[in-house]
Amino acid sequence: MIYIYNDFGGTHTTALAAAYHLKKLPSDRKLTKEEILNANYFNKLTSSDMGKLIFHGIDEDGNSVYTIGRRSSKLVVPALKNLSLLLQDKYNGHEKIVFSNTSPTVPFAMTIGGFLSRGLKIDFIGVSLLVLGAKQCCNDIIRLVENTKQKGKSNNETVIVLENHEFK
Repeated sequence: MIYIYNDFGGTHTTALAAAYHLKKLPSDRKLTKEEILNANYFNKLTSSDMGKLIFHGIDEDGNSVYTIGRRSSKLVVPALKNLSLLLQDKYNGHEKIVFSNTSPTVPFAMTIGGFLSRGLKIDFIGVSLLVLGAKQCCNDIIRLVENTKQKGKSNNETVIVLENHEFK
């Protein structure tokens, strides 16, 4: 199975979701500032990284975990879904792919922090807001990851798109 976490920038909630999925972050307590800032790719991607699938690792069940920043395009995930179905059909592939949208977990502090840090390069305010936002949403991200894994294991479709509106 392939898991692909996606959101606007691909560098905050997606990075945390991938880290939780791969058990690189503790899920039994709030994260520290250092744990948040040291998560792979957290607040490190730039606009040139948008649309790129970024590999984060292999989970305990042998599944690949990726992230992608899709910007404001509503077409990226449907296009990837259609491409995945086409390739599975043409090459008789059976690898299940799960796209999971982390956007519903993003708190206001993270939205503003991401804009200040990544957009305006004002890190001294932006990073503080990103850390605050990450601490606010970490429980929602943990639940989203568990829901994503459960839906991936229980659904018979070969390509699954999870919008995750229930996490708003």
